[in-house]
Amino acid sequence: MRPSNHPDQEVTTINWQAFKLILPYLFEFKKRIALAMSCLILTKIASVYLPFILKDIVDTLDKNNTNEAAALVIVPLGLVAAYGLVRLSIVIFAEIRDTLFGRVTERAIRRIGLKVFRHLHALDLDFHLTRQTGGLSRDIDRGTSGINFLMRFMVFNIVPTLLEIVMVVTILFVNYGIWFAAITLVSIMLYIAYSIFATELRTRYVRAANKADSSSNTRAIDSLLNYETVKYFTNEEYEAQAYDKQLSTWEQAKIKNRLSLFALNGGQALIIAMAMTAMLALAAHEVAKGEMTLGDFVLINAFMMQLFMPLNFLGFVYREIKGSLANIENLFGLLAKTPKVQDVHDAAELTVHKLNDHSESEASINFNNVSFAYNEKRAIIKGISFSVNAGKKVAIVGQSGSGKSTLVKLLFRFYEINSGTIFINQQDISQVTQHSLRTHIGIVPQDTVLFNDTLFNNVQYGCPTANKDAVLKAIELANLSSFIESLPDGLETMVGERGLKLSGGEKQRVAIARTILKNPQILVFDEATSSLDSESEQAILTAINKVAKNRTSLVIAHRLSTIVDSDNIIVMNQGEIIEQGNHQQLLALNGQYSKMWQLQQSSS
Repeated sequence: MRPSNHPDQEVTTINWQAFKLILPYLFEFKKRIALAMSCLILTKIASVYLPFILKDIVDTLDKNNTNEAAALVIVPLGLVAAYGLVRLSIVIFAEIRDTLFGRVTERAIRRIGLKVFRHLHALDLDFHLTRQTGGLSRDIDRGTSGINFLMRFMVFNIVPTLLEIVMVVTILFVNYGIWFAAITLVSIMLYIAYSIFATELRTRYVRAANKADSSSNTRAIDSLLNYETVKYFTNEEYEAQAYDKQLSTWEQAKIKNRLSLFALNGGQALIIAMAMTAMLALAAHEVAKGEMTLGDFVLINAFMMQLFMPLNFLGFVYREIKGSLANIENLFGLLAKTPKVQDVHDAAELTVHKLNDHSESEASINFNNVSFAYNEKRAIIKGISFSVNAGKKVAIVGQSGSGKSTLVKLLFRFYEINSGTIFINQQDISQVTQHSLRTHIGIVPQDTVLFNDTLFNNVQYGCPTANKDAVLKAIELANLSSFIESLPDGLETMVGERGLKLSGGEKQRVAIARTILKNPQILVFDEATSSLDSESEQAILTAINKVAKNRTSLVIAHRLSTIVDSDNIIVMNQGEIIEQGNHQQLLALNGQYSKMWQLQQSSS
């Protein structure tokens, strides 16, 4: 099993920088935040005032003066009505606060989610070849959920609770003396200290559970994406056992997580019970001495319940904030990754005129002494130089591993070359924007991957703004019309995940139609027919010849019979050009190309 995206080291301190990262996204709605904060303060003032109404009600009902019987009926009813009104105001202010701040949180999540999505697409090919889709997806989901939790509970729980603690401790100290205030303050500090200590101890179990969750999810997605391979090798049970092994690790981590949670909650409950008992015992003693009224006893009880109810929840909130900040770290860690391939500061747009039906491409390609290696130990491309004149077709052939497909990646600038220069239309591609570069190049890859969408939408992906007539014309030029007409759902046929419902030849024709719709000046065919039967190959070649007319074409080929009409054929071996010329010239050389040709002819 490949390693998870999550780091192995434990995070023992909270990275409060996460707040700093989120703040710019929140300040888009400054007025809305100010109104939400106002409602928050009004809610807390109302909730602190509520126990005083209870005290007045109890003290009024506790009076024994029978001569004031009328007052004893009217006054409590008025106080009860006031109690109901204040409680209603608490709910209303809280709802207004939630509604106002909810929009802020949701917009921040939307902004951050979009930024991460765009950034992932901006990262280089190397990152995407090594990433784990399942683990990455979980990092993004947990990160955005963490932002939502952090914002809501910081604003709706922690800040209000701290505000209420300050108000209540002050009231107890002023009205009832230092002991009531001291017991309350000490118990709260003890509670918070224990919560932090216990949470720090159990963080390793939370992280282990998250890591196991990501690993099991990644394993499941990898297996399902490779469903056919699993079936071919009858490895269903092997995959199930591997998945169950990941789930077992997750199960053990969750058990330890739950036991540590029990210890945390038990300790918190003990502190709350001791504080409540001490406060009520002291209040009862004061009532018995006549220093306090029964209403004061009720008020203190109400204050303690009001404080410890959210404070009890604060333990959960702290634990979740701890996890949320770790998840937010992972999310912003993705944003911190810098692509290895970046546009230069003053990158220009690649200028190549658009083609019409009668014009010829002006996009020439020049590789000038280009060298490249994926790592220092193994050179892939070694000082290669060649040209593809505008409107001409050049083929590149050679044994597997000779570097043919790497040249395509370098042309698209998926990797930076180590030395040399690549020119298009006499413009250094390292000095132009990647977007403008790739706009002018179309590719039909060896393995065409389609979206799990309709045939029409997969073709239209070549130019999402194209109208239906343009899509249909591209389909016709790709010799795809008769196949689509034979389908019950026609253009609305779903192709399945990665296009698995279509054959190799059908997928290649969709890729050609998509490229035709893009209308690029340069076409790249990366072994587009290598895995097809003879009939499908001929259909694809016919479509390729149609779309390649008057365009600059670079063809990576395995079957030499498909490139005999090329203006130039480059033969590569171990990252170097060993022969070059047209088909007849290369046969006359009686070298590597001639041997490859004879071998393929004898086996056909």
